[in-house]
Amino acid sequence: MTTVAAAHAVLPPHRYAQAELTESFGRICLPDERTRGLAARFHGNAGVSTRHLALPLERYEELDTFTKANDAFVHAASDLGAQAVKGALDAAGLAAADVDLIMSTTVTGVAVPSLDARIAAELGFRADVKRVPLLGLGCMAGAAGLARLNDFVIGAPHMVAVLVSVELCSLTVQRDDPSVANLIASGLFGDGAAAVVVVGAAHPLADRGPKIIASRSHLYPGTSRVMGWDVGSTGLRIVLGSEVPELIETYVGEDVRGLLADHDLKIDDIDRWISHPGGPKVIEAIQSVLGLDEYALGLTWKSLREVGNMSSASVLHILRDTLVERPAQPGQWGVLMAMGPGFGAELVLLRW
Repeated sequence: MTTVAAAHAVLPPHRYAQAELTESFGRICLPDERTRGLAARFHGNAGVSTRHLALPLERYEELDTFTKANDAFVHAASDLGAQAVKGALDAAGLAAADVDLIMSTTVTGVAVPSLDARIAAELGFRADVKRVPLLGLGCMAGAAGLARLNDFVIGAPHMVAVLVSVELCSLTVQRDDPSVANLIASGLFGDGAAAVVVVGAAHPLADRGPKIIASRSHLYPGTSRVMGWDVGSTGLRIVLGSEVPELIETYVGEDVRGLLADHDLKIDDIDRWISHPGGPKVIEAIQSVLGLDEYALGLTWKSLREVGNMSSASVLHILRDTLVERPAQPGQWGVLMAMGPGFGAELVLLRW
């Protein structure tokens, strides 16, 4: 079985209160007072107190083209991603030369060479390191990436593999777009990066963290316009449907119970729930459909409040928080899960 040997989370240094971000967004991006008032209401209901941005707030007024925003993404994402990977390797007691495979995921910018190549070069990975860049999985890519690492490592029990997620959502916010989706997204999403190191069953670190027991993917039918991007001359324009909580209530309970049943487990057998935050309605839908109390998803609520929804990086931040703040006992079970564009869900079953 694959072991999660370490996780490390990184936030940009530029931290702002939600009210300050709301004011700046309205001034730069919205055409009239009525729309700014609507944005303030959405931002106030997002459950977010503070967020971190890739750039100082005053720089965003300069980013009036997709080219400028994406150039800023490539520079900041490479730096934050390298910090996250180095932190995770240091926590595992490993060196850059130990890494056999690096997988990167982002949905907030475009980089070719991809982020994994840039990070590998900066940190001094071996020339024969395998690279797997992921694009388009959005918020569920943290969970999906961990599951796909497991698929690789099962067949190579001596392997060291790294997943790095970098999401700079602030660099995608659209000007002159008064759509409800843009107003909601501009108050919900934040910036951050995270990395996870996993090792195979024959590696010396195989006994130091939770094991990945199984995973499950589910692509829900007829949901391609629920969440994603419309890509155009101004960049990445958010697609965000109101039906996300309803889809979670329809499918996620059955998905989780099905995964657990394959291992003779039930909801009550799970000691740690590591869930992507989405937004308040999403978390409430997960609690409702699984019969969980607020404490079970306490770290998810905390992450949403303190840093916002960081797309694929969020669930990895919450994994790190779980390992540090709520360490499990040997033999206890956990479920890591995230939903995202497709629309679908990714689930990972863990055991300490």
